[in-house]
Amino acid sequence: MTRLRIALANLVIPESPEDSVVRAERAVRAAAAADARIVCFPEAYVPGYPWPPHSRNTVSANFLEAAHERIAQAARESHIYVVLGTERYVSDKPRLTMLVLRPDGDRAGYQDKVQLDPEEDSTYEAGSDRRIFEVDGVRFGIVICHEGFRYPETVRWAVCNGAQLVFHPHYSEAEPGAFQPTDFADPRNSFHEKAFLCRAAENNCYIAAVNCASPGSPTTSAVVRPDGTLLSHQPYGKPGVLVCDIDPAEATPLLAQRLRTCS
Repeated sequence: MTRLRIALANLVIPESPEDSVVRAERAVRAAAAADARIVCFPEAYVPGYPWPPHSRNTVSANFLEAAHERIAQAARESHIYVVLGTERYVSDKPRLTMLVLRPDGDRAGYQDKVQLDPEEDSTYEAGSDRRIFEVDGVRFGIVICHEGFRYPETVRWAVCNGAQLVFHPHYSEAEPGAFQPTDFADPRNSFHEKAFLCRAAENNCYIAAVNCASPGSPTTSAVVRPDGTLLSHQPYGKPGVLVCDIDPAEATPLLAQRLRTCS
């Protein structure tokens, strides 16, 4: 394979858990219609990240299971890989996680959020393991929001274990009085989009970062090349499915694997 077409679901913030499922189903079909082989969603898109003022009641394990099966059916019908930002229960407390679905709808597994934001500690349980997945022979890893921004070791781990592509699903909305960008990685903006560029260049891998579309959002969905240059990004606040082709051969793990503490 010389090219891989990927899609990022840069969707509006869902109005409710049910609305999140409906919008996710539509995005899966839209990505497949654009000939993407894999589509990735923002952090906790199903059932919706509980960022104020979007606070919601905790959803049940039964709701999540039914939602995951509906999206698995959409993947099956569209024959596409899906990386779904969602939640799951391992104990009494939910985990933030990414569910990876194969084109036949079967579950390839989960990547739980291991490094929680301190403000998430009271709501969520941290995961403990990191995984590598594969799409059409291309290996990829996943880092979720805070852990990719604040813990570069998470991306380094993925690349040291063979990842050519790392998805960075996250959730970020504008805060009152904050700078509202129109240009990617604007020097006046926060460090977050610069982190996408750094993570790619540090590890010579593709970074595919995906956020929701919201007015004044401080980050947008983007794909960064292994040399740290921007390949493509979604206009700020504009809903849609960002689709682009990557060349996995450009991503080589040599420099990452030369780190003497890499394991």
